[in-house]
Amino acid sequence: MKFRPCIDIHQGKVKQIVGETLNTEHQNVVENFVSDLNPAHYASMFKRDELQGGHVIMLGGGNEAAAVEALQAYPGGLQIGGGITADNAAYYLDKGASHIIVTSYVFRDGELHMDNLRRIVSEIGKERLVIDLSCKERDGKWYVVTNQWKTFSNFELNAASIRELENYCSEFLIHAVDVEGKRTGVQATLAKQLAEWVNIPTTYAGGARSLADLDHFHSLTDGKLDITIGSALDIFGGDLPYDRVIDYFNNK
Repeated sequence: MKFRPCIDIHQGKVKQIVGETLNTEHQNVVENFVSDLNPAHYASMFKRDELQGGHVIMLGGGNEAAAVEALQAYPGGLQIGGGITADNAAYYLDKGASHIIVTSYVFRDGELHMDNLRRIVSEIGKERLVIDLSCKERDGKWYVVTNQWKTFSNFELNAASIRELENYCSEFLIHAVDVEGKRTGVQATLAKQLAEWVNIPTTYAGGARSLADLDHFHSLTDGKLDITIGSALDIFGGDLPYDRVIDYFNNK
């Protein structure tokens, strides 16, 4: 289990947002934290602490310059997602991203679009691709959600569907949308099932708020999954000291 840091960028600023509230009406967005520091500050911090495989997420348009600022502060150390397609993926790799994260490009209109998935793989190779399978629970099953996490797709996460997608990417990024940004603890059922299903590096995000949560997550997944922490960290306005998290993982 590794700690994967995150830099979420909205309207050019580093923020922590309750993701399912994100939409085009700014006044409806629940912002847990808005930083006065630029993305490069956080990227440089993660570089200093030798944290590999974190992700920069562009939450909507107009965030490209800020995202590139982060990538160039830590070349090869960060992945990037948010509006990435086969047409612009190479640009972000050239700017320093280690991997490209895709969601809406391959999940559109409630379905998985294999043509788009194959196209981006042909452009950058599966070894540079991360598929975002952020999901919500419905009727006891997990489904990928799109359109800023407001729309259920018909793509169910299970052992078979995970196995199929592993042919097209090198990693998964999976937000537990029901708890993301709420600091209510990890989604135990999802974490446990993911650990049983995946065979490639997978980062879980959502709800982690304490070192005890990290212990619980490690127990649930037998250390098979990596984890990101956002709103709970003191560097993003929370109560959990970032330095203690670094020490926790350095001593695992």
